[in-house]
Amino acid sequence: MCTGKCSRCIAVTLYPLAVISIISNIVLFFPGGEIKYAKDGHITEEVKYMGGLVGGGLMVLLPALYIHMTGEKGCCGNRCGMFLSIAFAAVGVAGALYSLIVAVLGLQNGPLCKVVLIWTTPFKESDPSYLTDSSGWWKCTEPSNIVHFNTGLFGTLLATSCLQVILCGIQMINGLFGCLCGTCTEKGPL
Repeated sequence: MCTGKCSRCIAVTLYPLAVISIISNIVLFFPGGEIKYAKDGHITEEVKYMGGLVGGGLMVLLPALYIHMTGEKGCCGNRCGMFLSIAFAAVGVAGALYSLIVAVLGLQNGPLCKVVLIWTTPFKESDPSYLTDSSGWWKCTEPSNIVHFNTGLFGTLLATSCLQVILCGIQMINGLFGCLCGTCTEKGPL
């Protein structure tokens, strides 16, 4: 496959992943679909780090735009453009890794929820076995289904950021080949 076509394929795949990351992070601010928890500051600490919005979202979306341009014919589809795509892909890797780390921490520490009358993270001190053993989920009385909510969305962020790291890493290799060997352009009839 041509390095330019590979860049376009990677960019087209990164767009929805970045959008999914942004949406997942925004939704995490509203447990149960209500704004009162965000307004009162009763949201999980890892949500405030905005790993999906900044890391897996903007820091991947901007490189995806440039990577897409390297696949097009014209100003960016040359050796210099492919060299710059390596740097942009590295920014994408850094953003995706940030999102990945925040998602892992969000899953490991568990949600902030109301236990009896106190807002706490009841699963933070225990090992992450709460993910596989749902018998202790009853501790969280408010917001309703917060454990499902957090694990689902942080799991989504984890999956998307893993894919983003892989795709941006592939683009770094693709950009290196494009820089060293040149981009292939289809020659039309003379």
